[in-house]
Amino acid sequence: MKKNETKYERATKRVKALKGFYNHLKIFLIGNGVLLLIQSGWLHTWLPDGFPTEDYYFDWIGPNLLIWFLILLVHFILLHRNKWAFTKKWEERQIRRLMEKESKQTKPYK
Repeated sequence: MKKNETKYERATKRVKALKGFYNHLKIFLIGNGVLLLIQSGWLHTWLPDGFPTEDYYFDWIGPNLLIWFLILLVHFILLHRNKWAFTKKWEERQIRRLMEKESKQTKPYK
């Protein structure tokens, strides 16, 4: 965070980030839902004539779902990275520990 940012600007950025994540989630659910319905055969009657309906044609949908889910998970983690208190506390403990260790190592040489 920049020091000269106002609370309003930070809140606006946060709302935009949340909105972007929710849009990503919505597209993920709708898009992959339609793909899974096509793969299962429920939407074959709605497909245009000549559209391939063989099972092997839809083998790519599973890996697509997995990769897209992983991308969505990374988006979620990046969005909420500042909310997890344990990471901040862990960081502070590590910094203090390393500073103490360094000060103990430099004392004999003074």
